[in-house]
Amino acid sequence: MNSNTQPTYLLERLRAVPAGIIESTNGTFFLLIALQALHADSLSKSLILAGGNIGLLTTPWVVLWVERSGLPVMRVASWLMVLGAVALVISAAFPILPVYIATAMLAYALTNMVIPLFTPMYQANYAPRERGKYVSRAIVVRVAVAAAYGELAGRLLTFDVNLFRIVLVIAAIAFAASALIISRIPSQPIAAGPSSSNSTGSGFKQVLHSMSFLKTDKLLRNTMASWMFMGFANLMMLPLRVEYLANPIYGINLNAQQTAFLTIVIPSLARLVMSPIFGWIFDRLNFFATRVALNLGFAISILAFFTGNSYAGLVTGSLIFGIAVAGGDILWSLWVTKFAPPDRVADYMSVHTFFTGIRGVAAPLIAFQLITRFPVSQIGLLCAVLIGLASLILIPEMRFGKGRIPAQSSRL
Repeated sequence: MNSNTQPTYLLERLRAVPAGIIESTNGTFFLLIALQALHADSLSKSLILAGGNIGLLTTPWVVLWVERSGLPVMRVASWLMVLGAVALVISAAFPILPVYIATAMLAYALTNMVIPLFTPMYQANYAPRERGKYVSRAIVVRVAVAAAYGELAGRLLTFDVNLFRIVLVIAAIAFAASALIISRIPSQPIAAGPSSSNSTGSGFKQVLHSMSFLKTDKLLRNTMASWMFMGFANLMMLPLRVEYLANPIYGINLNAQQTAFLTIVIPSLARLVMSPIFGWIFDRLNFFATRVALNLGFAISILAFFTGNSYAGLVTGSLIFGIAVAGGDILWSLWVTKFAPPDRVADYMSVHTFFTGIRGVAAPLIAFQLITRFPVSQIGLLCAVLIGLASLILIPEMRFGKGRIPAQSSRL
């Protein structure tokens, strides 16, 4: 066993506690505070949601900077989380809409900037057939905390929405605690390839080099195309869950506690049960077959949640969504460790997160515009069709679904 495996595993499970608070804040409470406490318009809500995806868009440059700096990846990740804590302290101290939008966007962005820095750490510290197991066990802790905190913070805001600054301060503390824990995780600098620290080219040109993997690697290209359709559909409907439940114009008009129950607690309980199972599946079974099955789960969850007229439909949609997210978390975070050349894991992950950022920035903006013109059920049907197309793209790739050896990484 790698000597760093157990220290990493223990610290990752500890980090999962503040990560659960951050997840709930990013996923629900940033938007609920904007909607119910600060009476934000559609553009403001879209900007907050876009913040996390703007962070994803910057990840190729973050990876490039870390490669050139020669710093251990977890040290840089901890610095970014400290900046998130500072942003939320400012947000709590100056609770006016423009400041809130800017600081919430920054905190959300910083959360996502660190994602490709964790992937090479997982590759180095966890054995190939154990990554899913260890990562999924940390996810269980994170999800349990997210569910518990979602319930408690939802109750707090239902009691008095003007107490939202307490929620922001707690989130700032979570960012700071996460930074401290991350700084202690064993890690190494990212191996600098010929296009990074040893090159005199501009940062933009170096990032374009990372994107060139799409041209030389058909498997990567097809996977990114599929993820674009599926992710775009899913990210369109994700922010509409809170809007659909909490905005009176849709006839449901739930309070903060009820909204958090359907958007955080139920999905989190499903993830709590299913994450270890999907960790085992990732380590042993066909990746692309699993991805297609999860896509179908997302499509069914959207249809159940947005096209039904009953509370049972909302609960069913939330439950299936949580099951799909349980698998999606692990596959999204670790899939490049199966298919990328070992020394290019961070670069492949930055390409993956970059395109996630593109669709993540566009999807909420389009979703909030479409919802003013079309019934939400029609938007849900459209997104289910997009997810179906995404699944069709992956079917020919199933023959590579158990992972490929590095020598195959240049396959055309």
